[in-house]
Amino acid sequence: MLATKEAISIDAEAIRHAAELIRPYVRRTPVCTVDATDFGISARPLLLKLELFQHTASFKPRGAFTNLLTRKVPAAGVVAASGGNHGAAVAYAAMKLGHKAAIFVPKVSPLAKLDRIRSYGAELVVAGDRYAEALAASEERAAKTGALRIHAFDQTETLVGQGTLGLEMEEQARDLDTLLVAVGGGGLIGGIAAWYRGRVNIVGVEPEMAPTLFMALQAGEPVDAPAGGIAADSLAPKRVGSLMFPIAQEFVERVVLVEDDQIKAAQLALWDKLRIVSEPGGAAAFAALLSGRYQPAPDERVGILLCGGNTNVVKFES
Repeated sequence: MLATKEAISIDAEAIRHAAELIRPYVRRTPVCTVDATDFGISARPLLLKLELFQHTASFKPRGAFTNLLTRKVPAAGVVAASGGNHGAAVAYAAMKLGHKAAIFVPKVSPLAKLDRIRSYGAELVVAGDRYAEALAASEERAAKTGALRIHAFDQTETLVGQGTLGLEMEEQARDLDTLLVAVGGGGLIGGIAAWYRGRVNIVGVEPEMAPTLFMALQAGEPVDAPAGGIAADSLAPKRVGSLMFPIAQEFVERVVLVEDDQIKAAQLALWDKLRIVSEPGGAAAFAALLSGRYQPAPDERVGILLCGGNTNVVKFES
């Protein structure tokens, strides 16, 4: 067990403890080295962290299991709001650990993610057009039933759990200079930045139509941002989390914005060259490099986090 909730800090010690705790329940996902010139990029070989091979096809089980293994779960079970990936992870973790789960999602969530949530035996509730409305509905349910709330990004345990991805990446790629990370609410990049603490340049990538961290850094505090675009189900909360924001101010080098068409092009390139199926949010970090929005130095060693693979894009013949 980690320390009590009040004593947990978002630091390397807590992340190490979380990694040990969740190890039996999560996959150690591979890092793939690819030739940048295969994608028309003039750079050193790229390191792709294939976190879309994680259980539930995203990084989210790291935070979900950290929550359920470090907090007391009542008889009413757990409740979570999600664009899809967090909900699937909480449902999966609850199933594995024998707890009830109620997952609230917005109408924008794709069918692939809803099917995953249902497959893990959770109660699925579609509430509102966007994540913020689903979150409000989930909080109302938790207040009525006493179920444990598990926030998708603005919670200490969630950030610590996602930080285990940074620990794992450093073990697998010790010569890394820069890591490109997609940003939604900021739980992933916040946890990773808390692990690296400046040892690697952490660059956030957001859709132009959902610039949550970009606007927050400009304003000096989390602010409401637009919540649209192709990756709205995973990268478009109303604002970034308050817990991750000071971490981002100190340890995120910058945020790059990409267009929807550039995200689509990244998805197609990953499939065409590597036969990797990525959802829009999962391909956003790669889109920054492919589009030239992020241009590495000639000798820079760049890693790209492919963080989610839940999509309806590919259909196989029966």
